[in-house]
Amino acid sequence: MMEENEEQPDDHQPLEKESERFRLHMVTWNVATADPPDDVASLLHLNSPKTPDLYVIGLQEVYSGPVRFVSDMIFDDPWSQLFISTLAPLNYIKVSSIRMQGLLLLFFSKLEHVPFIRDIQATYTRTGIFGYWGNKGGVSVRLSFYGHMLCFLNCHLAAHMKYANERMDEFEHIMDTQTFDCKKAPRIIDHRLVFWFGDLNFRIQDHGMHFVRSCINNQTYNLLWSHDQLIMLKKKKQLLQEFEEGPLDFQPTYKFDLNSDTYDSRFYTEWFGFNGKKRKPAWTDRILWRVRPKSQPNDEQDENDVKEKKQQKEEEEYPLKVRQDLYTSNMEFRISDHKPVIGIFTLELTKMHQTPLVSLHAEGDWSADIDSIVLYNPLQPFPSSTWDWIGLYKVGFSSVSDYITYTWVKDDEVAFNNEMMQVFMGKEEIPVRGGECVLCYYSSNLRCIIGISEPFKVQESKVAVAEGLFPERINGLDRIARSEDF
Repeated sequence: MMEENEEQPDDHQPLEKESERFRLHMVTWNVATADPPDDVASLLHLNSPKTPDLYVIGLQEVYSGPVRFVSDMIFDDPWSQLFISTLAPLNYIKVSSIRMQGLLLLFFSKLEHVPFIRDIQATYTRTGIFGYWGNKGGVSVRLSFYGHMLCFLNCHLAAHMKYANERMDEFEHIMDTQTFDCKKAPRIIDHRLVFWFGDLNFRIQDHGMHFVRSCINNQTYNLLWSHDQLIMLKKKKQLLQEFEEGPLDFQPTYKFDLNSDTYDSRFYTEWFGFNGKKRKPAWTDRILWRVRPKSQPNDEQDENDVKEKKQQKEEEEYPLKVRQDLYTSNMEFRISDHKPVIGIFTLELTKMHQTPLVSLHAEGDWSADIDSIVLYNPLQPFPSSTWDWIGLYKVGFSSVSDYITYTWVKDDEVAFNNEMMQVFMGKEEIPVRGGECVLCYYSSNLRCIIGISEPFKVQESKVAVAEGLFPERINGLDRIARSEDF
């Protein structure tokens, strides 16, 4: 198996490679420290006939008071719990998440794609209050999706009208300083596809309040675009010119009175000013994307040139295209002074990987009455580790950590026909009531699940039934067993 933590396209792929389409649903929302609503079905378009392959959700100003923040470090915060409990029954897995104070980023995938989402890493950069407190900054998740390097960056940048240049400085600082342990894409800008989103806090300048509200009422949003600070900065900054954004054909998402659809009706005093005034509506909440520009030919032969030629060849052999299908706000939520923004995309790409790195299945009958056997077989080279493990999950599990039990790959391993290998799971760890389950192989080096078995039935324990342990009692034992694991 490979020693280097570096992915390569699968061997023996056919010469003719067809592209496939994947649907990505993105949400950004400054929730203004509010508790989550009861239902987010409309936010996630759960009633749409087209189901996403991926969900990426970026929140800002998630409540992070001292007591709540400490508890959220141990357990999922209420917002994460809501999205997990909503999506898990629909067969979506939380692949990765990262929290920095009020900034939260969640990445979900359909179960079928999970073995092809690899080398997952997450990081953060503080910019608020001199970089010591996480009230402003950026959190990111990067990963390989069927071999294509993707990065998702959720930002909350400096507030107030007059700090447009400071917002740009913060963005450039985040782009320059965030790094990853990945040879192919050590920086955000090295990724094949980057999504930049969040409460970017850019405002509509020069136009007065009356004109802005008149354009909103008449839905002539295009009359405001030329004075949107982000659009204005794109004309000056090369980095911003590489990012694309759909037309702002929805009303500005900030600032609303709480529990209403009315723009700011209160007077206030700016932190650094003395004139009381209402906050002018603005498109503070945005979703942009960047496909890495094609490498330019270079006459000089150096290490970077060799890397760029390899990159160019890969781009030609495995193309990737992005199409935005929807860019809008959702006006029905009123718990925050911001409205959430939704972006739906189609990613058209040619897979570099067609088969999972590992196949595995449950051997024989499984129940809590006997030790059980897992058979697994590496299908492609990958950087294996003694810290790799195989987990037993209920069908409909919500995340990597939502296992019933697990076994280390190297524990009790024996060779089997020189290819197939087996490990044991002790009967004490298997749920006595049984149920539909799957097995997942987790790679510690790639930080992800790289193989999933077909669903199989764990039988109810005959011993437990014979001893008169009824389902209610069995459920209680299962809960006790789980609590002892933690």
